Amino acid sequence: MSSALRRRHFTAFAALAALPGVASAQSAFPSKPMRIVVPFPPGGSTDLLARRLGEKLALSLGQPVVVENKPGAGGTTGADAVAKSPPDGHTLLMGVTGSNAIAASLYPRLPYDTLRDFTPVSLVVSAPLVLAVNSSSNLRTVRDYVAASRADSITYGTPGNGTSMHLTGEMFNLATGARLTHVPYKGSAPALNDMLGGSLQSMFGDFLVLLPQIRAGKVRPIAVTSTRRHPMLPDVPTIAESGLPGLERFEATSWQGLFAPAGVPRDVLMRINAELVKALESPDIKEFFGSQGFLVVGSSPDQFRTLIEAEVPKWGRVIKAANVKVD
Repeated sequence: MSSALRRRHFTAFAALAALPGVASAQSAFPSKPMRIVVPFPPGGSTDLLARRLGEKLALSLGQPVVVENKPGAGGTTGADAVAKSPPDGHTLLMGVTGSNAIAASLYPRLPYDTLRDFTPVSLVVSAPLVLAVNSSSNLRTVRDYVAASRADSITYGTPGNGTSMHLTGEMFNLATGARLTHVPYKGSAPALNDMLGGSLQSMFGDFLVLLPQIRAGKVRPIAVTSTRRHPMLPDVPTIAESGLPGLERFEATSWQGLFAPAGVPRDVLMRINAELVKALESPDIKEFFGSQGFLVVGSSPDQFRTLIEAEVPKWGRVIKAANVKVD
């Protein structure tokens, strides 16, 4: 082959490789260590989930997976860092309901667009909240709870303004005409302590926080906020099962999922998704997180996007109707 012909072949190949999607297919992924950004401090469920899955992904993808904690502003600091990262699949976010659904309406100056700036990879886990009271309370059903709140406002505690627990209470108020008074705390633990001590009447709380006290007989679960009963509390009805008008389709779940920056190549996205879903199917992951009340899910990117597209406006309506503001 002449040198001129070789140059033409090289030029044609270079032009082809520069086309969108072709260059990514020419290079192996991952080509360097990956990182999963957790938008909360170390030690919580999101951090633990990312580390367990990171270990699995490192083995299957053949590159180290480092977990980086970037807490702040209700999870939005870490989410923003990922939104502004190169869309090559090497930086991922373990996003949650707050950072990737609620924040879109809660923060007027959010530095990223929840729907535009991320590529959903897969839903990872979800869990309902538990409507609970002290075991000495005379409230036993959702009907009791609503009736009592209408007669004399009932307090409910949460980890703070704008959390999924807070907004679930506001959604309950809007749906039923109940008169629940929100009491924000700096975390779930102090709220639970006050409910055990009798100075707080109720909680919309995480399974992980409430389950030990439910098992100990100190907390009574009235209902769960999912559309189906939870396998760990099969005798506890859903809020929708109360039969009260306005609650027929009541649903509020806390979820966690993996996101990449917008624009990640489709082949890279599907590779991460396939390995992540495989990891979520492993018995040790299912057993460990299932024992803490999480429903281990795994989904396609399109299924996860559909969920996000429904969650953002749902929580936006609650925030607007209840005039929720963050401090």
